[in-house]
Amino acid sequence: MIKQQLHAACLAYVQERLAAIQAAINAAQESANSETKSSAGDKYETGRAMAQNERDRNLVQLQQARLLLAELQRINPALPCNAVRPGALVSTSMGHFFISISAGQLPLDGTDYFAVSAAAPVAAALAGKQAGETATFNGKAVRVLSVS
Repeated sequence: MIKQQLHAACLAYVQERLAAIQAAINAAQESANSETKSSAGDKYETGRAMAQNERDRNLVQLQQARLLLAELQRINPALPCNAVRPGALVSTSMGHFFISISAGQLPLDGTDYFAVSAAAPVAAALAGKQAGETATFNGKAVRVLSVS
């Protein structure tokens, strides 16, 4: 149940990001389209180039957000996990982690969970560990309390 809620929160995070990026792309395109030729031709070209650069930066961000969405869609939160891997909800002596995408802190029912990518250093340190095992992260021992 908690994993499904965290998965839904991560999905909402990515969808909000996609919408914001798309709005920025549209605004940059509109800005480029609204630049009109003036007697100072260089100003026109500079304005169009700046708008195009902004649009290009937003397209890169859009591609990154789409990759996050694809990564999230590969996770089935209904599947149980007995070891730390993508889709696992991990309680440790350091806190609670949902191994999915880097979406940051997700408060749920009075508990803070951290959505982290499998490539994140903490997830990499915990990878493959099961409840009761210990990993080392930043020079400190981290005990895995539960994995689901």
